[in-house]
Amino acid sequence: MSAPPRPAIECINTESFMRLATYRIHGRAHVGRLSADGTHIAPLALSPQQSERGILSVIELLASGEPMPPAAGPEVALVLSQLDAPLPLPRRNLWCVGRNYHAHAKELSASVFKDNDTDPESWPIVFTKVPECVVGPFDDVLVPTDVSTQIDYEAELAVVIGKGGKNIRRADAMDYVFGYTVVNDVTARDVQMRHQQWDMGKSFDTFCPMGPWIVTADELDGRQTRVRCWVNGELRQEGPTQNMIFDIPTLIETVSRGITLYPGDVIATGTPAGVGMGMKPPRYLKAGDVVRIEIDGLGAIENKFV
Repeated sequence: MSAPPRPAIECINTESFMRLATYRIHGRAHVGRLSADGTHIAPLALSPQQSERGILSVIELLASGEPMPPAAGPEVALVLSQLDAPLPLPRRNLWCVGRNYHAHAKELSASVFKDNDTDPESWPIVFTKVPECVVGPFDDVLVPTDVSTQIDYEAELAVVIGKGGKNIRRADAMDYVFGYTVVNDVTARDVQMRHQQWDMGKSFDTFCPMGPWIVTADELDGRQTRVRCWVNGELRQEGPTQNMIFDIPTLIETVSRGITLYPGDVIATGTPAGVGMGMKPPRYLKAGDVVRIEIDGLGAIENKFV
């Protein structure tokens, strides 16, 4: 597959600051702007082809210097729509960071990772998930019982890049952030360990619930929020993003070293302590479990495992 065309590198248009969602009504995709109270959504003037690509189409337009698409019709009640992932098919693999909270790194050091002599505080651990594993904020997650018996959850804040760049300096990195969304970095732990790398165990179909929308960078500072996760109503994870080992500017600097970041790229920033693998004994997910992830100032996703 040929590489995507390199976008123009422009400043993010401040008209874009808002909450944006990708949604469907009667099966047709739309991209819209949420009302201030979050109860209604106004569709934007995008073609059907652009709408199928979700908010990625808006990010690319803004990055190329185009204005924010205007509203294309009256607001509709959000409850009448079906929310999709804000980026239903990211332009390429999602960048992901492993063991990026101090307490999470400690809990895994006592697990099957105990023989790993890599210091998690020396360099960020970076892996990817294939774009096809992304599903909506309330979609079911498929449990691949014929492949894995150790399915785990990882609640994460995801950074959405707003303009292209390479070798981005840490001091400039926040200028490249379009906004934030929630992801569950679902993981097949046995597959992850079996292959001694992480991509396969992270990339099964439906293994990246995302949403419920993107909150732009003026409304939320991802460096100062809180990530929480419940399994069947039991609080399992809770951690402020201030407890990251490597903060968001450092992650952007790291990923962009020698690699061009494009508008719409996603960086999942790691998960707090409390994953199933870290418990004694481990508590993995099974069919029928419901995982809810909420980030302060952003919103929540909730997915049933089937």
